[in-house]
Amino acid sequence: MRRRDFIMRLGGAVAAWPFGARAQQRPTPVIGFLNSSSPDVDGDRIRAYRQGLSEAGYVEGRNVAIEYRWADGHNDRLPALAIDLVNRGVNVIVTGGTPATLAAKAATATIPIVFILSTDPVEAGLVASLNRPGGNITGITGLNVELAPKKLELMHELLPAANIMALLTNPTNPIAAERQSQDVQAAARKIGVQLHVLNASITTDFDPVFTRLAQLRVGAL
Repeated sequence: MRRRDFIMRLGGAVAAWPFGARAQQRPTPVIGFLNSSSPDVDGDRIRAYRQGLSEAGYVEGRNVAIEYRWADGHNDRLPALAIDLVNRGVNVIVTGGTPATLAAKAATATIPIVFILSTDPVEAGLVASLNRPGGNITGITGLNVELAPKKLELMHELLPAANIMALLTNPTNPIAAERQSQDVQAAARKIGVQLHVLNASITTDFDPVFTRLAQLRVGAL
C-alpha cells in the first residue's frame, strides 16, 4: 500500500472512530427515587444524595438520570408512584421510609431496591434477616423506632421535673407508629411519666398538635 493511501485510510478510520465508540456506549443508568415526603422538606438530603453520587463518579444529567417521585406526605399515593417507576424502566429504586419501601417491594421483585429506614426491616417484612436480606432489597436503617424508649429515658434524666411528656407519630406509617407507641408507653410507665400520644401526617397537622401540647401542659416531646 502506498504511503498516501495508508494515511488517507488511517485518517478516515480515526474520523469514524468516535461515532462507532458512541454507538457502543451503554445507555445512561436511571435511578428511581421514591419518598413519602416532599422536596421542600427533604432538600438537604437530596443535596447530600447528589453529592454522594458525585463522589462516586455519577453526576446527575451527565452520566446518570434520576426520576423523582414524591408522595408529599400522602402515603396512599406511593403504590401508584412505585408502579410508575417500574414502568419507566429504572435500573434501581432508592426509597426513603417504610411505606415507600413496602410500595416498591410490592411493585417489583426484580429491580434492585435500596432503602433508608428508621425501623427494623425484618419486623417490617422487607427482608429475611439483617445479614442476609435476600430478594432484591437491601439498605440501611437507623433503628430510630427501637431507640425511642431510650430517648424518653434520656429526656427524663435531663428534665426530671417534667412528669408529662408526649410522643408524636405518623399514623400513615402504621408499622413504625404502632411499634413506637407501644414501646414508648411501656417505657413511660416504667419511669412513672404520663405520656400522651399525638398524630401528625402532613404539614397542616402540626399547628393543632402544638396547640394541644400546650393545653396538656406537656413538658417534653
